[in-house]
Amino acid sequence: MTTSPHGTTFIHVTVVGAGVLGAQIAFQVAVHGIPVVAYDVDDQAVEAARARLQTIRTQYLTDVGDDHRDAADAGLARITLTSDLATCAAEADLVIEAVPEVLALKERVYAELARTAPESTVFATNSSTLLPSQLADATGRPERFLALHFANHIWRQNTAEVMGSPRTDPEVFDRVLAFSTEIGMVPIPVRKEQPGYVLNSLLVPLLGAAAQLVLRGVAEPETVDATWRIGTGAPMGPFQIIDVVGLRTVHAISSASDDEGARLWAAYLQTNYLDQGKYGVESGEGFYRYS
Repeated sequence: MTTSPHGTTFIHVTVVGAGVLGAQIAFQVAVHGIPVVAYDVDDQAVEAARARLQTIRTQYLTDVGDDHRDAADAGLARITLTSDLATCAAEADLVIEAVPEVLALKERVYAELARTAPESTVFATNSSTLLPSQLADATGRPERFLALHFANHIWRQNTAEVMGSPRTDPEVFDRVLAFSTEIGMVPIPVRKEQPGYVLNSLLVPLLGAAAQLVLRGVAEPETVDATWRIGTGAPMGPFQIIDVVGLRTVHAISSASDDEGARLWAAYLQTNYLDQGKYGVESGEGFYRYS
């Protein structure tokens, strides 16, 4: 197994998709000493990612303290932003894909990456809903492909769920588990393909139940959140969680569902929030306002 001078399993990492979570992944990897190329779709998206990384740096230092300022700044310096998908993975040992939850889009991205990344490169999807088996053929390297799923605020909610398909090489699975530890995560080995992995198998039913309470006029989001916090001792309610995850992500997942209730929820989000530019924490307003 090749390691970097920093002792890490992968020497060069590419993150494809520098949105809310993709930018956090790039930052977390870079802070732990690994150079990162972060791709997004065009120059405007790249500039948005650049601003997002500065916000992440601020959030990170708020959580871990100013003693880590030098490490945060060094991490930012290790991130190269690009809008060139054809070359972004040319030197990558690991590609982490974090594009929107649309199967056809992910397939197109992997088809391009498969043509340009070295044959030895490991591909990992951060998809929260799709199974590795659904994407394995598109990657052109099913034995070197698996899922690596992070939660938002990944330096704080630091789980890394690793889930392969039946075709994933066990040695690749173990390498990605090791890498997760190296970048400050707690690796969660998922031994069998499961929609939603472990975390979202627990979280999605909660968010879906909360959505239905609002759609049916049973309670307002603030009431649902307060009930959950007070009744369980949880630090956040379901709508606060949705604001962190991002309403666009929740909308994409819900609109792709076969469940009528989920599609109604997607339409509700579109009309009442997305059309108003309310995307959650990332835009400064979702179900709640953020300064």
